[in-house]
Amino acid sequence: MEKNYKIQKSPFVVPTTDGKLIEEHFGNATDKNSQISIAHMVAPSGWSEPFQTPEFDEYTYIIKGKKQFIIDDEIVVLEAGQSIKINKNTRVQYSNPFEEECEYLAICLPAFSMDLVNREEN
Repeated sequence: MEKNYKIQKSPFVVPTTDGKLIEEHFGNATDKNSQISIAHMVAPSGWSEPFQTPEFDEYTYIIKGKKQFIIDDEIVVLEAGQSIKINKNTRVQYSNPFEEECEYLAICLPAFSMDLVNREEN
């Protein structure tokens, strides 16, 4: 009989070229779930991504360190223990311009996918 729960012991580690660790526990890459994605991230000092306008709501919870968000040209900095929801179709840029790495959880509704993130070219 199938259980009514699933323990994730082997998240999908997304290959990156910018030094960032992305472990997707649930989502498109891990279990083909397009409804929600939950990922554990570690962004190294000096990391940044291009601006993007995702077609999903994104929730971020900071576990350790600090993370900078540029949301509609406003700079927002979150520290450990703080969280944020960024509504879909909002232009945002994520970075860690600080000295220590930033560890956080990212939850996307619907799930993160490259087709929906709408990253800008540098």
